[in-house]
Amino acid sequence: MTGTCIAAICAAALVCLFLVFTLLARCTDRSAQLDADNPYLYGKPPQKASFYVRFVKRGLDILFSFFGLLLLSPVYAIVSLVIFADDPGQVLFRQKRVGKAGHYFELHKFRSMKRNAPHDVPTHMLSNPDQYLLRTGRLIRRSSLDELPQLWDIFRGKMSLVGPRPALWNQSDLVSEREKYGANDVLPGLTGWAQVNGRDELEIADKAKLDGDYVRALQRGGSHAFAMDARCFFRTILSVLRRDGVLEGEQNGKDEK
Repeated sequence: MTGTCIAAICAAALVCLFLVFTLLARCTDRSAQLDADNPYLYGKPPQKASFYVRFVKRGLDILFSFFGLLLLSPVYAIVSLVIFADDPGQVLFRQKRVGKAGHYFELHKFRSMKRNAPHDVPTHMLSNPDQYLLRTGRLIRRSSLDELPQLWDIFRGKMSLVGPRPALWNQSDLVSEREKYGANDVLPGLTGWAQVNGRDELEIADKAKLDGDYVRALQRGGSHAFAMDARCFFRTILSVLRRDGVLEGEQNGKDEK
């Protein structure tokens, strides 16, 4: 078999996989059901996205998420086996989050906590999170392996590689603060400007302001928007390697690393 034939077969297989992923994303979309009685749908007219956001940024999101899902599949398998061995049950954790324009969507994570852990409370807001963490949970969280399933959320268009981190459905204070800066009008991200400038350590007002700074850069489009996305992406890699800004709980009412 010639190299040209092998390349053609591989290309056809990738196209088939892409179509399967696309069909699966459409069939599993529960946005309409989740949006029932959603208080964040303000009825504002949709914001017109720039050429960069509609085509360049979305194209990069599809490219990175699709090939990320394929190339990291061995990592997905290993992490899944480790979680199941530690605490048998579902290895993925689904949670209702606030997406673009206030619409709800289901965010996916690897489960780093026991099945009896509070479902809609941020880990850094728990008084004693250690009682819920799996034996491997701290490693999974500090290495950000728990975030890898969100590549699927990026592929299906609910998230972007870079953007404001999606708020929990019950974090109305954060959603309201972001509204002042237009940060609810863009796709939430796997990482963002706030995450590389403090992550869980930031107060809500500071986090929303940084999200607003990101949105302003995005609205400028072109090289300005691309440069901001690139800065967030590469600084995220450094932050993960240094394990910056990850909080596991509260002590005396104050967040603690």
